[in-house]
Amino acid sequence: MKPFEVIQGSGAIILGQPHGGTWLPDTLLARLNENGRKLADTDWHIGRLYDGLLPNITIVRSNVHRYAIDANRDPAGTSLYSGQNTTELCPTTDFDGLPIWQSGQEPSADEIESRRQQWHETYHAALASEVERVKTTHGFAVLDDCHSIRSEIPFLFEGLLPVFSIGTNGGQTCAPAIETATHRLCKASNDSVALNGRFKGGWTTRHYGRPGEGVHAIQMELAQRAYLAHEAAPWAYDTERAGRLRISLSAILHDIRQLALDGTLKPTHS
Repeated sequence: MKPFEVIQGSGAIILGQPHGGTWLPDTLLARLNENGRKLADTDWHIGRLYDGLLPNITIVRSNVHRYAIDANRDPAGTSLYSGQNTTELCPTTDFDGLPIWQSGQEPSADEIESRRQQWHETYHAALASEVERVKTTHGFAVLDDCHSIRSEIPFLFEGLLPVFSIGTNGGQTCAPAIETATHRLCKASNDSVALNGRFKGGWTTRHYGRPGEGVHAIQMELAQRAYLAHEAAPWAYDTERAGRLRISLSAILHDIRQLALDGTLKPTHS
């Protein structure tokens, strides 16, 4: 199994999909406890959800499950949400705060560093390469970091998550026009929306988003009730629900493409 896949397109938009993979080497699977082997914290069917929404798009997706290493965490291990519950670069618990490894099988510091080099670093090397390729071609690039999550996880947040959670780190990671268009089209769906709420953009969005230099990044976190039959195993894809959601996601991507064609996203300085 390749640790990541790259599908190159000729357009200006890149989809990052760091959490849709379910592959773990047998040596790690054997160390997970019963709870960990459920792989519950997966962005289930995220590739299928975005498939075919826009022509000429580039996709960089990780096949490695986040329990091995989280490709959307700071590689230094620093929390992006200080004072709030979260999971680590190499998680030791699931989103409910429950252990995922058998007792004594948690990753050591040396193992964390090895996983970082083997999977985190290689995924981001591929993503950075595509960002640079697209920027060289168009003068700018747009990275849409695609995520999904269960709608209710009390350990991480109170209450029911909005269907759409948009993160731009307070408007710092992309041109205002991208944030405005995305927010407007999410609200037009009549589903619940949050802009820079619980999810302000993970490490990927904050690391790559440099709009003044022509690299725009935005995170979309989707509540899984919007496209799954049930937010539990077997995590079945609901074609009807997903179809409604795909209309909104397609509209967002097409609007961003139009902003690119209009010249709105060109860098303000070199």
